[in-house]
Amino acid sequence: MMNTLRSLLFYLGYFLAMLVCGVLFLPVTPLLPLRSRYRLLNLYNHFVIAWFRLCCGVRYDIRGKQHLPDGPCVILANHQSEWETVYLQLLKPPVCTVLKRELLNLPIFGWALRLLHPIALDRSKPARAMRQVLTQGKTRLEEGLSVLIFPEGTRVLPGERRRYNKSGAVIACRAGMPVLPVAHNAGERWPGRHWVKNPGTLSLIVGEPIATQGRTPEDVLIEVENWIEARLVEISEVPRPVSLPSTEKHTTENPRHQG
Repeated sequence: MMNTLRSLLFYLGYFLAMLVCGVLFLPVTPLLPLRSRYRLLNLYNHFVIAWFRLCCGVRYDIRGKQHLPDGPCVILANHQSEWETVYLQLLKPPVCTVLKRELLNLPIFGWALRLLHPIALDRSKPARAMRQVLTQGKTRLEEGLSVLIFPEGTRVLPGERRRYNKSGAVIACRAGMPVLPVAHNAGERWPGRHWVKNPGTLSLIVGEPIATQGRTPEDVLIEVENWIEARLVEISEVPRPVSLPSTEKHTTENPRHQG
């Protein structure tokens, strides 16, 4: 019952803050340069992260921020919930996120996303989406923005595994930029398929940048996945599977579920 009440209070503040920020920020945001847009709209992200901790009895254990590189990078993180989509915008701004195009149609939230020039994918056209990720991702890096990709492509329940998509590693290798691996257990505190939040420790670990120059995307992706899975074994309350399900081991590479 307490978790339910805390979650109701959290969502009250969550949507109220979204409405207030929409009224105050959206009219002026298009007039600002891109980097200033990030700084302004990320005020909402800062609020959500703090409000979640306050309302839902969550303690943050954030480690490895000293590993953040000076220049742009490709951030590859496991995907369990909405929390990491909010927090990772604050980790190394400005961050261009690869997401599903449907999110841009959401009132207020989607309108704000459009102003940040994300890489929005049409999931019904996977081949085109892959070309879009590779082309626009490289361009964003060259413009000085980091690129955030969830290589699992969709939210994965704690204790489950899904094959990693190599598009993020391909972008990084083509641009000669490092990959920044991130592991977290946010889905245990902010469930991806249930609105009631759980108190406890939310852990996030930032790894050392992984060099990509002179390496193949497959080699880089293996290192990223091994690092993330090893960290998840350390921080997860739900036991990790030893290996991927057999149906996931030989699927065709595509980004259709990204976001």
